[in-house]
Amino acid sequence: MVDKFLKYLQREKRYSENTIISYRRDLMQFYQFVSVPTDTIITDHRKVRSWVVYLFDRGISARSIRRKISALRSFYKFLIKQGMIDFSPMDRIVLPKDKKSLPVFIPQSQTEKLLDYHDFDDFTQMRDFLVVEILYWTGMRRSELVRLKLSDIDFSSKQIKVLGKGRKERYIPIEQSLIEQIRHYQKLKDEYFEGLEYDRTHLILSNTGRGAYPELINRVVKKFLEDLTTVEKKSPHVLRHTFATHLLNNGADINAIKELLGHSSLAATQVYTHNSFEKLKKVYKQAHPRA
Repeated sequence: MVDKFLKYLQREKRYSENTIISYRRDLMQFYQFVSVPTDTIITDHRKVRSWVVYLFDRGISARSIRRKISALRSFYKFLIKQGMIDFSPMDRIVLPKDKKSLPVFIPQSQTEKLLDYHDFDDFTQMRDFLVVEILYWTGMRRSELVRLKLSDIDFSSKQIKVLGKGRKERYIPIEQSLIEQIRHYQKLKDEYFEGLEYDRTHLILSNTGRGAYPELINRVVKKFLEDLTTVEKKSPHVLRHTFATHLLNNGADINAIKELLGHSSLAATQVYTHNSFEKLKKVYKQAHPRA
């Protein structure tokens, strides 16, 4: 039953591979908790509620629990659509409140190193620098960078085609300096793998000539940011948050930022206005004579 649902998400809903992996993990955890085979349909809401309590007792965050409940909710909607059940036990499950946290971003004063062009002569160094540059200049997700192909880059129009969540395409403009870095990286890559078989489709490659993978991107970004910033979190998503926050703080329209990030709704983008408001409050407190 679970496998049929996951195939439905992949083929009909066109969910990303990462989302499907998360759904599979959450559903398998639920079935392991209730100790029944995955082809069993559970309609007792008390079992779901017991699982939620169990997750809370284990110290799982409200945000993670909400995601797991969302996976179950989608699963039961699928079962209703297939005519396998008449009602969903999830109708009686209350979502835990999610404590809103502001996106972590790098202050603009600490990003000068990101703006300095480096003409590296080493393939690995140039690749690592380019990974960080692309994430900061475009705001794309880690998964989108992993999937990025050479054919997605239009050098003449100075834009990159990005395949986002739900296989939705969007176009992001890029600067000439980034184009020059990509061309230089391509030259070093061809020299590095000369005479060898390697992936000629994807832009970012591992040292073995295969397409990049998520952990490689994580490692590259973490290493780079350790020398760049004092922010505690050092992940690819921090660069995405930084991209959006810097645009907003420098006067960009929030709807334009929404399109650049590939958000399906404005609500997802509006979280960055909180960072901007916090900055305004700080300025107010420092400048107002009665603050």
